[in-house]
Amino acid sequence: MQETPLCLRVEHLLPYTMSDSNRTDFTNPSTFILLGIPGLEAAYIWISIPFCSMYAIAVLGNFTIVSIVKREPSLHEPMYYFLCMLAVTDLVMSTSTVPKMLSIFWFNSREISFSACLTQMYFVHSFSAMESGILVAMAFDRYVAICHPLRHSTILTNAVVAKIGLAVVLRSGILALPYPFLARRWPYCRTNIIPHSYCGHMAVVKLACADIRISSYYGLFDLFSEIGMDVVFITVSYTLILRAIFRLPTKNARLKTFGTCISHLCAISALYIPDFFSSLTQRFGKNVPWHFLVLIVNVYLLVPPMLHPIIYGVRTKPIRGRLLQLFTHKKT
Repeated sequence: MQETPLCLRVEHLLPYTMSDSNRTDFTNPSTFILLGIPGLEAAYIWISIPFCSMYAIAVLGNFTIVSIVKREPSLHEPMYYFLCMLAVTDLVMSTSTVPKMLSIFWFNSREISFSACLTQMYFVHSFSAMESGILVAMAFDRYVAICHPLRHSTILTNAVVAKIGLAVVLRSGILALPYPFLARRWPYCRTNIIPHSYCGHMAVVKLACADIRISSYYGLFDLFSEIGMDVVFITVSYTLILRAIFRLPTKNARLKTFGTCISHLCAISALYIPDFFSSLTQRFGKNVPWHFLVLIVNVYLLVPPMLHPIIYGVRTKPIRGRLLQLFTHKKT
C-alpha cells in the first residue's frame, strides 16, 4: 500500500476545512498553510516559552553588541566591524522566521501569502549563508592578526573590510536568488499545506506536482559552493594560525595567542554543529519522528543568533568591560 504523504495526512490538524478544488486544482496558490511542528500542537504554549526567550536574548544581545561597538571608538577595528555584521545578520535571520513561528504557537495564525513565503525563503537562505561568510572573514582577520601582526592595520583597512563585507552580501544574496524563482515556476496541484514552521526551499517545492530535480541539484550546489568552501577556508586559516602559534617560544605566549581565537571558534561551533546535526538527521534519520526533525531545524535557526552575542560578550574583554560599565553606571 502506498503511504499517504505527510503533508496530506496532517490536514486534519487544521482548525478549518479546505475545498477539494483548493487542494487539487490550483497551480499558483495565493496562500500556504504552515503547520508549525506537526504532532506537538498540544505543547505549543510550552514550546513557545524557550523559543520566545531565545529570540529575546538574540535581539537584545545583538542590538547591544552593535550599540557598544558604535559608541566605543576603541572598538572601531576590523574584528568588531565583522562582529557587527554578524550581529545584524543574526537579527535579520531570526526576525525573518521567529515572529511567524510564535504567531502559529500563540494565535494559530498559520496562513502565509505566496509572496511572503517566497520572501521568507530568500531571507532564510541568503542570511544563513551570510553568517557563514562573515565567519570566514573573521577567520581571515584572526589569521592576519596572528601570522602578520605588524601588517594587520595596513592589510585590513576600513576600505578592505567594507569590500569584504560587500562581497559576502553579494555572494549570499545572488546565490539565494534562484530559490524563490525556482519555487515560483513550479505548479502546485497537490496541497498548499507545509508541514513546517517556515518556508524552507525544499519544504515548499516538495508540494509541487512537477519534476523538482533542478531545485534539489541547485540546493546541493549552493550548499557545497558556499558552506563547503567556507569550511575549507576556515580550516586552512586555522591550520596556518596553529602552525604560527606552535612556533612561539613560550607556553604562555602560545596560550595567550590561542585565547584570542576562542570566541571565534565558539561562534563557528554554534553555527556549524547544529547545522551539521540537522543535515545528518534530515538525510539519514529515516526512523526519526517528523516533529523532532522540524524542532531541530527551528532550534538551528535560533541557537547561533542567541549564542553569538553571549560568546563575544563573555569572551571579549573590551565588550565585557563596556557592558560592566553600563550596568555599574545604571546602578549608581
